[in-house]
Amino acid sequence: MTDLVRLSNQNTVDEVVEIIERDGGVIVENYLSPEIIEELKADLLPKIAQNSPGGDDFSGFKTRRMSALFAKSRRMVEVVTHPLFLGAADRLINVPVKYWSGEREIGLKPGIRIGATQLIQIAPGETPQNLHRDHWAVLWRTPQYERHVRLQIMLAVSDFTAENGGTLVIPGSHTWPDTRVPKMDEAISTVMKAGSALLFIGSTYHGGGLNKTNGEYRTGLTVAIDAATVRQEENMYLALSPEVVKSYPVEIQRLLGWSYTDETHMGWVEIDGEMADPLRLLA
Repeated sequence: MTDLVRLSNQNTVDEVVEIIERDGGVIVENYLSPEIIEELKADLLPKIAQNSPGGDDFSGFKTRRMSALFAKSRRMVEVVTHPLFLGAADRLINVPVKYWSGEREIGLKPGIRIGATQLIQIAPGETPQNLHRDHWAVLWRTPQYERHVRLQIMLAVSDFTAENGGTLVIPGSHTWPDTRVPKMDEAISTVMKAGSALLFIGSTYHGGGLNKTNGEYRTGLTVAIDAATVRQEENMYLALSPEVVKSYPVEIQRLLGWSYTDETHMGWVEIDGEMADPLRLLA
């Protein structure tokens, strides 16, 4: 495969899910409007400019990163609740787990939560990142049972090109066994305009690209939606204050983890002697 399939923001969740399951990822062009992208830039770029680059090969010696994005831009709502992203996450991750309770077979959906948020800015001269899978952070793989546990988005805040470090992806690598080593010559560069987005599952090999431009920064915004039955990679309870979380709609409060899951009740808190939904603490 020479490139990832490109869809528009008018395609259906069914079409997005079908391609992701087949190829490991898909590009959605014009995912967000230019107006929202400009608001994200105004909110986030001055803040990330104050951050220092990473201190190791994986983080990038010339790459700046910034998290806790819901505390820094209200436009994160549009990033996360886009029907193609949230809809695909529900279809791919929120799949019932079947188990026996006595002689009765029960199917429970794990629920979905935001596992991590990060703005990533690759500076000129940055070398390619090691190709890797992101589901290592929320790994749920046993010989008896495998499932998708993460759907991730990489939103182009600036244009992504092969020259400025557009995210490298190996299409189809989500089907590889853990023993197969990813090779750089198998990866393709994600080329897309600002406002477009790459959606990919956690088992797809990818990495930041080489920025060989003279002065062009590549800025991408990534969010992971994970199964709610695994620990969130980013500690949202410390990254975001209760006041910040309370200021968002209930849908976002739930996705950030300030709730229990509808079916498993994972994440409950005791209130008046009951295993209660943490949303009551925000009310």
